Amino acid sequence: MPSAPDRTIVCYVTDGQAFPAADRERLLLERIRTALTAGAHWVQIREKDLSARRLLALVRESVRIGRAISPAARILVNDRLDVALAAGAAGVHLGGESVPREASIQWCRAGNASAGFLVGISCHSVDEAKTAESAGTDYVFFGPIFDTPSKRIFGPPQGSARLAAVCRSVSVPVIAIGGINESNVADCIGAGAKGVAAIRLFQDARDSATATNFISAVHGRFNSPSARTT
Repeated sequence: MPSAPDRTIVCYVTDGQAFPAADRERLLLERIRTALTAGAHWVQIREKDLSARRLLALVRESVRIGRAISPAARILVNDRLDVALAAGAAGVHLGGESVPREASIQWCRAGNASAGFLVGISCHSVDEAKTAESAGTDYVFFGPIFDTPSKRIFGPPQGSARLAAVCRSVSVPVIAIGGINESNVADCIGAGAKGVAAIRLFQDARDSATATNFISAVHGRFNSPSARTT
């Protein structure tokens, strides 16, 4: 299991259903390229309704783009462990509707995936985070922290106090998600999150400046030597 990251992780979670169907993959790849160029560390490809063939092609191209931009870039695939492995992705992210999560982790750890292959789990409570850690997850997503349309199906915002409780309860990195932007990211990091994930911040950006400014703010505020020693 990887150790806790030295830098605050920034992750773009995709949502291609927001794009016109005819241009979906092209626009997703544009956003992925922009996010990684701006300094995002991870991209979670969350395209549950795509066919296996289209998803595999999208992930393979995303992996190629990531490798060309930065050796540290990590492409993760939501739910589809088979696609993640076939495309050479860096990991899989398992949600509540995924295949049995503990069994998937054990299968990966049994030598069926590379040693650095990441397995993450979405959680919505302290108990779920503890269960995920016990199962051997590399990290957990927790949210929604703030109000956001894409996460309202999971209930009202959790808030930074509950995020802090989750961060205290587990030793694996906690990635905060849900309504995160430049104005509230400090609350997440202050609560103990090792990273933040966003959908709309990257997806709705009219140009690369929004992503660049957000990531620069995170890096400058939380990854400087002084920030890491305070």
